[in-house]
Amino acid sequence: MTIPKVSMAAEEVVFVEWLVADGATINVGDAIYSVETDKIEMEIEAAAGGILRHGEAVGDETYEVGAQIGRIEQPA
Repeated sequence: MTIPKVSMAAEEVVFVEWLVADGATINVGDAIYSVETDKIEMEIEAAAGGILRHGEAVGDETYEVGAQIGRIEQPA
């Protein structure tokens, strides 16, 4: 799971917070974390269902578009 490009001009975003606990089961389309740029704040939805595993991303840190911040595992 990587930081998406949220606007044409944005090359980096500020990670605001995880909206779902580590280890929680999520579905496609669930809002799982939020980010902000100098112009907008938005919630990012899961592109896949499974078990959410937080990475090293913490609130108020800046990450480049494409940075790995977590993963979605498939249940056994």
